Amino acid sequence: MPASYLPRTLTSSLRKAAGHFPVLLLTGPRQTGKTTLLRNLFPKASLHDLDDLRQQSAARRDPAGYLDGLRTPALIDEIQCAPDLLPYVKLSADRRRHEGVLYLITGSQLFPLMAGVSESMAGRAAVFELLNLSWEEIGQPPRSAAGCYEAIYRGFYPEVVVHGAPVETFYASYMKTYIERDLRQLQAIHDLSAFQAFLQLLAARAGSILNLSGVARDCGISQPTARQWLSLLESTRVVYLLKPFFRNLSKRVVKRPKLYFTDTGLLSHLLRYPDAASLAAGPMSGAMLENMLIMEVLKRKLNHGLRYELYFYRDSNDQEIDLVIDHGRSMELVEIKQSQSPSLAMVRALVNTGGTFEGAMRKVACLTPESYPLSSDIKAVPWWDYAPRTE
Repeated sequence: MPASYLPRTLTSSLRKAAGHFPVLLLTGPRQTGKTTLLRNLFPKASLHDLDDLRQQSAARRDPAGYLDGLRTPALIDEIQCAPDLLPYVKLSADRRRHEGVLYLITGSQLFPLMAGVSESMAGRAAVFELLNLSWEEIGQPPRSAAGCYEAIYRGFYPEVVVHGAPVETFYASYMKTYIERDLRQLQAIHDLSAFQAFLQLLAARAGSILNLSGVARDCGISQPTARQWLSLLESTRVVYLLKPFFRNLSKRVVKRPKLYFTDTGLLSHLLRYPDAASLAAGPMSGAMLENMLIMEVLKRKLNHGLRYELYFYRDSNDQEIDLVIDHGRSMELVEIKQSQSPSLAMVRALVNTGGTFEGAMRKVACLTPESYPLSSDIKAVPWWDYAPRTE
């Protein structure tokens, strides 16, 4: 194992699944470490990168022949570049299931890829999703406000955190590759400048309830185009949409979500902050802290295979709770505040929603250096010490 490799929490789940499934599928954004994780876990697997145009062409021209020529176990990288391989992976897995894990597959486009998997390999593939590094994987989080915003500005891509890539250079290159290669594989976007403006308008609304018609108007594009572009960003896991909590399940689908970016470093780049100090002093600092912490909760869910669901809550009186974690039999309510000493007056929604969320655990994750009670059932905790229950 290379000295610079940082072990990932998903390792144990992948290793366990390899004993039961002939195919492992690992999805997630580009550059989150999917290939590195699988290569370290299965060092004898042959590597086949479908980003390589020669391999991509061969796989598309003759998928059956291409697959037959692979030495197994085979790590097939970026399967969305040649999705016609999936039916042949299924046939091979059915014939050779007794041989153990045969194919380790990565993909950077969540929704189109999952549609292909559900059609082709139900019951044959164990599916996992890998986001960027979590604090659990990186190690001790910074306990000062300055250190917190330095981490938010830097982001959580392994290339930056582990290998020390310059922040500005990395994110500029990431966006160029993402727009010029990935998006054009999914869909022809003719006006790249309009798409970049769309991305920046979304970045300015991170942590807010999404008004897509307003974004479309400000960007000068139609609402159908805005919906299409948002779907692309969600399917490539650049953005994450947090749904509102309603007892009525159908309302969760039709009501407007809140928008977050899956990495705060990329978000900082889109907002053009020159350094962490400017970010911490800027108008988006509270939203950035909220974005980071909600992504940490999502990473914990994905990394540990936990079954809780994430929502936000807003009632008719505009009382809002940043994060509702639904465990099925119990709830957690979390307000995220930039303050080092939040008071009950700052979190009135936690106080006033007792009937709606009776018995729920209530916490305020903030920049406080140590935990303290705000009331008999509301506790302020340091952001770095908050983690959802694992029931």
